[in-house]
Amino acid sequence: MKQQIIIGKIVAPHGVRGEFRIMPDTDNPKQFLKMKNICLEDGQSFTVETVRFHKQFVLMTVAEITDMDQANRLRNKHIVITHDQLPALPKGRFYVTDVIGFKVITPEGEEIGTLKDVITPGSTDVFVIAGKNGEDIMVVAIDSNIKEINMEQRTIKAVLPEWIE
Repeated sequence: MKQQIIIGKIVAPHGVRGEFRIMPDTDNPKQFLKMKNICLEDGQSFTVETVRFHKQFVLMTVAEITDMDQANRLRNKHIVITHDQLPALPKGRFYVTDVIGFKVITPEGEEIGTLKDVITPGSTDVFVIAGKNGEDIMVVAIDSNIKEINMEQRTIKAVLPEWIE
Protein backbone atom coordinates (compact mmCIF):
# COMPACT_ATOMS: atom_id res chain seq x y z
CA MET A 1 0.00 0.00 0.00
CA LYS A 2 1.24 3.48 -0.84
CA GLN A 3 2.21 5.85 1.93
CA GLN A 4 -0.66 8.12 2.88
CA ILE A 5 -0.03 11.78 3.62
CA ILE A 6 -2.57 13.60 5.78
CA ILE A 7 -3.58 16.95 4.31
CA GLY A 8 -6.55 17.76 6.52
CA LYS A 9 -8.95 16.67 9.23
CA ILE A 10 -12.73 16.87 9.04
CA VAL A 11 -13.67 18.68 12.23
CA ALA A 12 -17.45 19.27 12.06
CA PRO A 13 -20.53 19.56 9.87
CA HIS A 14 -21.26 23.03 8.53
CA GLY A 15 -24.97 23.64 8.15
CA VAL A 16 -27.67 21.05 7.54
CA ARG A 17 -27.07 20.09 3.89
CA GLY A 18 -24.02 17.86 4.31
CA GLU A 19 -21.27 20.46 4.03
CA PHE A 20 -18.37 19.90 6.44
CA ARG A 21 -15.42 21.82 7.82
CA ILE A 22 -11.86 20.69 7.20
CA MET A 23 -8.89 21.92 9.21
CA PRO A 24 -6.13 21.90 6.58
CA ASP A 25 -2.84 20.28 7.57
CA THR A 26 -0.83 21.38 4.56
CA ASP A 27 1.27 24.34 3.49
CA ASN A 28 -0.90 24.58 0.38
CA PRO A 29 -4.61 24.57 1.35
CA LYS A 30 -5.49 25.77 -2.17
CA GLN A 31 -4.84 22.22 -3.36
CA PHE A 32 -8.34 21.39 -2.04
CA LEU A 33 -9.76 23.60 -4.84
CA LYS A 34 -8.34 21.25 -7.49
CA MET A 35 -9.53 18.00 -5.93
CA LYS A 36 -12.18 16.03 -7.78
CA ASN A 37 -12.22 13.25 -5.16
CA ILE A 38 -11.13 12.93 -1.57
CA CYS A 39 -9.96 9.81 0.22
CA LEU A 40 -10.06 9.19 3.93
CA GLU A 41 -7.41 7.22 5.78
CA ASP A 42 -9.90 4.39 6.31
CA GLY A 43 -10.26 3.94 2.53
CA GLN A 44 -13.58 5.76 1.99
CA SER A 45 -13.69 7.87 -1.17
CA PHE A 46 -16.02 10.75 -2.06
CA THR A 47 -16.73 12.89 -5.13
CA VAL A 48 -16.09 16.58 -4.44
CA GLU A 49 -18.87 18.96 -5.47
CA THR A 50 -17.91 22.30 -3.89
CA VAL A 51 -14.95 23.75 -2.03
CA ARG A 52 -14.68 27.17 -0.43
CA PHE A 53 -12.75 28.83 2.36
CA HIS A 54 -14.17 30.27 5.58
CA LYS A 55 -11.78 31.67 8.19
CA GLN A 56 -9.08 29.02 8.73
CA PHE A 57 -11.29 26.19 7.42
CA VAL A 58 -11.95 24.57 4.07
CA LEU A 59 -15.70 24.00 3.58
CA MET A 60 -16.58 21.11 1.30
CA THR A 61 -19.58 19.25 -0.04
CA VAL A 62 -19.37 15.81 -1.61
CA ALA A 63 -21.97 13.99 -3.70
CA GLU A 64 -22.34 11.10 -1.27
CA ILE A 65 -23.09 13.22 1.85
CA THR A 66 -26.41 15.10 1.80
CA ASP A 67 -27.27 15.95 5.40
CA MET A 68 -25.76 17.03 8.69
CA ASP A 69 -25.98 13.58 10.31
CA GLN A 70 -23.99 11.98 7.48
CA ALA A 71 -21.43 14.79 7.64
CA ASN A 72 -21.16 14.37 11.42
CA ARG A 73 -20.12 10.72 10.93
CA LEU A 74 -17.01 12.00 9.15
CA ARG A 75 -15.92 14.05 12.19
CA ASN A 76 -12.25 13.52 13.15
CA LYS A 77 -11.44 11.57 9.98
CA HIS A 78 -8.29 12.50 8.09
CA ILE A 79 -8.18 13.34 4.39
CA VAL A 80 -5.17 11.71 2.76
CA ILE A 81 -3.33 11.73 -0.53
CA THR A 82 -0.49 9.61 -1.87
CA HIS A 83 2.99 10.96 -2.59
CA ASP A 84 2.36 11.02 -6.34
CA GLN A 85 -0.59 13.40 -5.78
CA LEU A 86 1.62 16.06 -4.19
CA PRO A 87 2.23 19.16 -6.30
CA ALA A 88 5.62 19.30 -8.03
CA LEU A 89 8.25 21.40 -6.28
CA PRO A 90 10.94 23.63 -7.77
CA LYS A 91 14.43 22.16 -8.21
CA GLY A 92 16.27 21.91 -4.91
CA ARG A 93 13.09 21.73 -2.81
CA PHE A 94 11.67 18.59 -1.22
CA TYR A 95 8.86 17.30 0.94
CA VAL A 96 9.57 16.27 4.53
CA THR A 97 8.34 12.75 3.76
CA ASP A 98 11.12 12.50 1.15
CA VAL A 99 13.92 12.91 3.72
CA ILE A 100 12.61 11.00 6.76
CA GLY A 101 14.97 8.07 7.28
CA PHE A 102 18.00 9.78 5.73
CA LYS A 103 21.33 9.15 7.45
CA VAL A 104 22.58 12.30 9.22
CA ILE A 105 26.34 12.86 9.23
CA THR A 106 28.72 15.60 10.29
CA PRO A 107 30.53 17.59 7.56
CA GLU A 108 33.54 15.38 8.38
CA GLY A 109 31.51 12.22 7.61
CA GLU A 110 30.90 10.95 11.15
CA GLU A 111 27.47 9.34 11.53
CA ILE A 112 25.13 11.15 13.93
CA GLY A 113 21.97 9.11 13.42
CA THR A 114 18.83 9.02 11.27
CA LEU A 115 16.31 11.77 10.54
CA LYS A 116 13.23 10.73 12.52
CA ASP A 117 10.91 13.73 12.13
CA VAL A 118 10.70 17.40 11.25
CA ILE A 119 8.71 19.59 13.61
CA THR A 120 7.70 23.23 13.35
CA PRO A 121 7.44 24.65 16.87
CA GLY A 122 7.76 28.20 15.57
CA SER A 123 8.75 29.89 12.36
CA THR A 124 11.69 27.55 11.68
CA ASP A 125 11.67 23.79 11.18
CA VAL A 126 13.57 21.57 13.60
CA PHE A 127 15.10 18.27 12.48
CA VAL A 128 14.63 15.48 15.02
CA ILE A 129 17.47 13.00 14.68
CA ALA A 130 17.39 9.55 16.26
CA GLY A 131 20.92 9.43 17.63
CA LYS A 132 23.11 6.34 17.65
CA ASN A 133 22.71 6.09 21.44
CA GLY A 134 18.92 6.14 21.23
CA GLU A 135 18.53 9.79 22.25
CA ASP A 136 16.71 12.36 20.12
CA ILE A 137 18.88 15.22 18.89
CA MET A 138 17.16 18.39 17.75
CA VAL A 139 18.81 20.64 15.19
CA VAL A 140 17.27 23.88 13.95
CA ALA A 141 16.99 23.68 10.16
CA ILE A 142 18.98 26.77 9.21
CA ASP A 143 21.84 27.04 6.71
CA SER A 144 24.52 27.21 9.41
CA ASN A 145 23.30 23.85 10.83
CA ILE A 146 22.08 21.92 7.78
CA LYS A 147 24.91 22.04 5.28
CA GLU A 148 23.67 19.67 2.60
CA ILE A 149 20.79 17.33 1.78
CA ASN A 150 21.85 14.75 -0.78
CA MET A 151 18.80 13.04 -2.26
CA GLU A 152 20.83 10.47 -4.25
CA GLN A 153 22.95 9.32 -1.29
CA ARG A 154 20.05 9.78 1.16
CA THR A 155 22.24 11.76 3.55
CA ILE A 156 22.04 15.04 5.44
CA LYS A 157 25.20 16.87 6.50
CA ALA A 158 24.52 18.66 9.76
CA VAL A 159 26.49 20.65 12.29
CA LEU A 160 25.38 19.82 15.82
CA PRO A 161 24.92 22.53 18.41
CA GLU A 162 28.13 22.95 20.44
CA TRP A 163 26.50 21.66 23.65
CA ILE A 164 25.84 18.24 22.08
CA GLU A 165 28.83 15.90 22.23
